[in-house]
Amino acid sequence: MTGAIAGDIIGSVYESRRIKTKDFPLFSEKSRFTDDTVLTVALAEAILTGTSYTRLMRQYYHRYPCAGYGSMFCAWALDEKLGPYHSFGNGAAMRISPVGFAYESLEEVMDKARLYTEITHDHPDGIKGAQAVASAVYLARTGCSKEEIKDHIESCFGYDLSGTLDEIRPGYRFDPTCRGSVPEAVIAFLESDDFEDAIRNAVSLGGDSDTQACITGGIAQAFYGSVPVHIESRAMELLDEPLRSVTLRFIQKYLPGRT
Repeated sequence: MTGAIAGDIIGSVYESRRIKTKDFPLFSEKSRFTDDTVLTVALAEAILTGTSYTRLMRQYYHRYPCAGYGSMFCAWALDEKLGPYHSFGNGAAMRISPVGFAYESLEEVMDKARLYTEITHDHPDGIKGAQAVASAVYLARTGCSKEEIKDHIESCFGYDLSGTLDEIRPGYRFDPTCRGSVPEAVIAFLESDDFEDAIRNAVSLGGDSDTQACITGGIAQAFYGSVPVHIESRAMELLDEPLRSVTLRFIQKYLPGRT
């Protein structure tokens, strides 16, 4: 899942300074992890330990209160009496990549993606966005072609992946919904030549750059088999020790040979 984390960190600089080019430095002094990474790592810990993801998300929120969460999530995290809030935001899709790496059948991936998503994002569009991303990660890591992944996402979730980045990019704007950002993040992967190219594609859309690069990065890592060392090492350096420790434990269990 270091691909998702690297995408989040690389995209973090451009969330408020959106760009429409693939020519940009991958890291700068402003690069940081955001809520995308925090909640992805929380999910990894839930999978590793069997601990309630509900409990862990709230714990991680209190550890990292300034990571950039949405207002509805903040309200949910601060009040243990609150249940899911019918969200269709792309927060559902940004945190889900560990599911695609951890489970061994497409059916289980779909079930677990729903389970871990509906805690907060119980709107059908939120669940669909998470399932689409988790299943894309699973299919990518199990040897499916880009065309097979594309066909699955279109037929199962109804997303239109026919547009090209050159067609989408000029008129595309920030859109925090699953419906308005997940298809574009998947297209960024589909048009890529390698992991770095996928991240550059996602950021160049000029949208919700950290979240879309996070989504794209998880799928790209699964498909290309790894994250380039110079990208992965820098991303890991920018995590604090607790986040890095959980990430390494997840890699050791579910991505053997990557440490």
